[in-house]
Amino acid sequence: MKLTILGGDGRSIRLAYLLEEDGHDVKAFGFKEDHINKLLLSHTLDEALDKSSVVIGPIPLSHDEVYLNTPFHPEKIPLEDIFKKMKPDQVFMAGKISEEVYNLAKTNNIKAVDLMNREEMSVLNGIPTAEGAIQVAMEEMDIVLHGANALVLGFGRMGKILCKKLQGLDVNVYVGARKVKDLAWIESYGYIPVNLVELNAYLKNMDVIFNTIPSMVLDGERILNINQDTLIVDIASVPGGVDLEKAKDLNIKVIWALGLPGKVAPKTAAMILKNTITNIIEELGVL
Repeated sequence: MKLTILGGDGRSIRLAYLLEEDGHDVKAFGFKEDHINKLLLSHTLDEALDKSSVVIGPIPLSHDEVYLNTPFHPEKIPLEDIFKKMKPDQVFMAGKISEEVYNLAKTNNIKAVDLMNREEMSVLNGIPTAEGAIQVAMEEMDIVLHGANALVLGFGRMGKILCKKLQGLDVNVYVGARKVKDLAWIESYGYIPVNLVELNAYLKNMDVIFNTIPSMVLDGERILNINQDTLIVDIASVPGGVDLEKAKDLNIKVIWALGLPGKVAPKTAAMILKNTITNIIEELGVL
């Protein structure tokens, strides 16, 4: 099968090699020659898209809903150009596709599939994200995690995986959630449940706070309750969940750690991507 990789980070590059190893004809665009094998690299977008069955974009697809996410490419690639040049029989896949971009694809009669809406992708992608978040904390803190107080905000897929790994390191795991059923599950797993309504009462006692909620949970008012020596690691997608300006004013360190799988474990992240893409191709019957 002819497949195209458009832009992305280290996991996209690894993905290109894995797909080639599986016998696919792979072309890539949106990278420099010193980042990817020049035999795979196309010199123009038209060349990259020509005769491909599946076009695979990065995770996230874009940071501004206008241009492709291309950290290894000096020139901007408009999303509109991609969809205009694609043909209706081609399938477009990427991660975190906005409604705006879905509509753009639909206008050009292109089927778009969000990889992050796939359960196998979202769950397994949480493993390198959680390990990466813990790695960030260990590098930035001046104490060990063993016996430390860690607060995880959110108990979705990402929160569940992160809590389990922190518990394995003998961390005192506090988990903030709103739903009564989530608080019950949190307690049943042996974590300390924190109703977000009562969050302020717990913030002062934390050594590290991990946020997984992509909305302003640690606003200017709540940050006033956090000690200066507390580290905040925000792994939530845009717009994040921390008032960065207020934290800076109070000299509280915040690491907004986006794209961790591609940074800390690109090969593992690429394997997860490849398996998810293969599943989608089989389900859609793409030739």
